[in-house]
Amino acid sequence: MTSIAHNSVPTTTRRPVRDEMIAFAIMTVLLAVVPFTGVYPFFVMQGLCFALLACAFNLLIGYGGLLSFGHAMFLGTAGYVSGHALKVWGLPPELAIVVGTGASFALAVVTGLIAIRRQGIYFAMITLALSQLLYFIYLQAPFTHGEDGIQGIPQGKLFGFIDLSNTDTLYFVVLAGFLIGFLIIYRAINSPFGEVLKAIRENEPRAVSLGYKTDQYKLLAFILSGTLAGFAGSLKVFVAQNASLTDVHWSMSGEIVLMTLVGGLGTIFGPVVGAFVIIAMQQYLAGFGQWVTVIQGVIFVACVLTFRRGIVGEIGHLFKRSL
Repeated sequence: MTSIAHNSVPTTTRRPVRDEMIAFAIMTVLLAVVPFTGVYPFFVMQGLCFALLACAFNLLIGYGGLLSFGHAMFLGTAGYVSGHALKVWGLPPELAIVVGTGASFALAVVTGLIAIRRQGIYFAMITLALSQLLYFIYLQAPFTHGEDGIQGIPQGKLFGFIDLSNTDTLYFVVLAGFLIGFLIIYRAINSPFGEVLKAIRENEPRAVSLGYKTDQYKLLAFILSGTLAGFAGSLKVFVAQNASLTDVHWSMSGEIVLMTLVGGLGTIFGPVVGAFVIIAMQQYLAGFGQWVTVIQGVIFVACVLTFRRGIVGEIGHLFKRSL
């Protein structure tokens, strides 16, 4: 009986991790074969950048319970700084990514210290206000070139020999960046830090009573989320070869929220699915012009009314119910 009990406990505790590792392996293989399938690589690379962005946002809201309406500022800041570093300063791609991501890290520290003292709608409104403040700063700043943005950003050679102007090479670099960011988020979620975040999300007063300094944990989550969002923005510069005000506008923050909710809030793979769904809609429904926004709104309402857990959340719920 001792051996049976010993074997049964690890099976139940390891099953979710095992299933997640299998799903991660399947996702990696599917994404790795994209260049050999004839699928438009630019679309998938753009989807990977936004998937990482949505995963970073999901870390904050799905596991920390903090709704930020200003995550576009991290995406746009990293894009502007990386683009300027590449085109004006002449930095190599790896340093441009580091500089852009570092700029978002610094921004996350400053904005986090300001916003994290508030909760609920007040936190969301502060992040939105800070994001809009940065939007108007970037609109007037000389190095951003205003409404024209930074155009014709050179892709260069990563580490001096990896030519990013080659589409297939760039794809695998972006894929590697996405997987690294995804694994960092996954490790953070499945760590003592992630467990404390979940406890704060569920019942912050109880977490405080247990001796946890919740503001510090929320600040760390905000900084990590903003930094990874900036990393996604730095990667996006190499794909689009431009940095514009679109990435800093409040509507971009709204799209990030939509991606996360459609895919599945608080799920590991939901933001990835949601990002590709929204990007696919924008890609293949572009002929409808401004009506794409209306269609997205209808889908969002349908998601809230019919499957509130999101695509991945509902699939996971049905699978558990069938066991």
